[in-house]
Amino acid sequence: MTPAPIRYGARPCSLVVCRGCCCGDVRKNPGTDHDAQLARLREAAAASGGRLLVRTSDCLGPCAQANIVVVQPSTEGRRRGGRAAWVGFALDDDCLDEILAWTEAGGPGIAPPPATLALQLVDPPKN
Repeated sequence: MTPAPIRYGARPCSLVVCRGCCCGDVRKNPGTDHDAQLARLREAAAASGGRLLVRTSDCLGPCAQANIVVVQPSTEGRRRGGRAAWVGFALDDDCLDEILAWTEAGGPGIAPPPATLALQLVDPPKN
C-alpha cells in the first residue's frame, strides 16, 4: 500500500534577508541602519496575519550588490510561474517600501515588481 502524500499548507510570500559577510555590515554600507531594516521587515511580517514570512540567511553570494533580499513567491505565485527574485542594493526605506508593497500585492507570479524595484533585481549566483 502506498502511503498518502504529505500535504503542506499554502506557503505565503517570504523574504530571505542576507546577513552574511557583506550584507548587514556597517563597514560596507555605513549609512544604513541594518538592524532597523530587519526589524521593520519582521514587524511587517508580524502585522501581515501570516501573509508574509521573513528569515535571515548567511551569505547568499552577490556581495558586490549588498544588501540582498530574496523575494520568494507564495505557493500560488509559484503555481502561476513565479520564481524567486533577488533584490540588490536594498539599502534604504524606499526600497523596503517597494519590497513590502510588492509582497502585499502578492509578490512573484501574482504581481509585477514596482518599476523602480525591477531596476534593482540582480542575478542569483551560479552554483
